[in-house]
Amino acid sequence: MSNDPEVAAAPGAAVDARFEATYHQLKRLAHARLRDGGRDVLLDTTGLVHETYLKLGQQAALQFPDNAHFLSYAGRVMRSVIIDLVRQRRSERHGGDLRRVTMTGDVMERMGVPTSEDHILGVHEALQEMAKLDERMARVVELRYFAGLSDLEIASALGITDRTVRRDWAHARLFLLDALG
Repeated sequence: MSNDPEVAAAPGAAVDARFEATYHQLKRLAHARLRDGGRDVLLDTTGLVHETYLKLGQQAALQFPDNAHFLSYAGRVMRSVIIDLVRQRRSERHGGDLRRVTMTGDVMERMGVPTSEDHILGVHEALQEMAKLDERMARVVELRYFAGLSDLEIASALGITDRTVRRDWAHARLFLLDALG
């Protein structure tokens, strides 16, 4: 690391350092978001991680107190990347030569809901509605579903107890079941 203040304060240096420190965790999270996609995946694991890095790099002033907060934010960015790709795919009239994103996660698996593009957007829209009612509950779902964090990791990232995370998760599952009907 350089002693030069201009290098130390370079835009994106904090993101670069966190990204490098958590690269394998980010790949694991991306893999979890894209697993079982087979031929219907728009991005592979590395592509999703790299797209996430590019989006994070646009936010030069980002600072993260620890890896849990960074992974939480990265999970949100991964969600954004996936939703943007699904929307792009759906906006093409004839589908072009792009392939579908198939996501699995324990929200969908536990509910027994297929994980098509419609359901990805359905979860996204349900989370937007949930956030209007309870922002923390929506963050719990986002961190669990899109970032793949455990209850303890979510609790650390949000500054709450793991018991609160489990309670929010139970309420969120009921909300999502109703919203995704």
